[in-house]
Amino acid sequence: MARLTAPALRRGLDILEMLAESSEELRVPEITRRLGLPRATTHELVNTLVDRGYLTLSKETGRVALGVKALQLGAGYERGIDLASVGRECATEVAAACGETVQVVVRDGAFVVFIVRIDSTHPVRLVSQAGSRLPATCTAGGKAMLSALPAPELDALFPDDRALQKMTPNSIGTRHRLLADLDAARERGWAEENCESNDHAACVAAPVYDRLGACVAAMSISVPVVRWSDSEKQRHVELVLTGAKEMSKRLGASDAT
Repeated sequence: MARLTAPALRRGLDILEMLAESSEELRVPEITRRLGLPRATTHELVNTLVDRGYLTLSKETGRVALGVKALQLGAGYERGIDLASVGRECATEVAAACGETVQVVVRDGAFVVFIVRIDSTHPVRLVSQAGSRLPATCTAGGKAMLSALPAPELDALFPDDRALQKMTPNSIGTRHRLLADLDAARERGWAEENCESNDHAACVAAPVYDRLGACVAAMSISVPVVRWSDSEKQRHVELVLTGAKEMSKRLGASDAT
């Protein structure tokens, strides 16, 4: 049995979604043309949405824009999102596809905190736990998040080589190497770590964005070096990019982010 829908409500939602995706305010004739609606219907829907605060209509220009009630809906949705819960859902999907350890981190200044960990299914696997706090420069997830920061913030966090903490001989120890690594991560959209937080692990990670386009987390796949190879690395890069994009989508990020 087909589900019943309300045509007027559907058309009103079409108007809200079109304005949310538009880079400019629109006049009623433009809305009418784009949605293929009768002009009288468009006026009625727009006036109703304006009356309820979901749209604003400028008397001077005749242009329609989203109103404060639309913003409140977005804020209400955002309040209902639990970053760790969304991260766990997405990380579980990625872990099922690769069988390796998948983690989600958030940044705390110059450090990252692991908020999600999905264990590898292999007998030989990495040992860590949610809640661990590590120097961001030593982890792929940390570098993925740092690559999204503007230069002034990076300079404040790492003004000189002394600000860099090393965990292994391979950890980043100079600003020059840090900036080079972050430039590479920024250009390709993902970061990597080669035995920099753990002598026996390699890792790839991708940034996660929210609906405002801010980098709020990073997803990573960690693999013992005994199972690491160029072909496996490429496969894991593709998986972590897909997982991070899906997590971003569930957090409300646009496809363009």
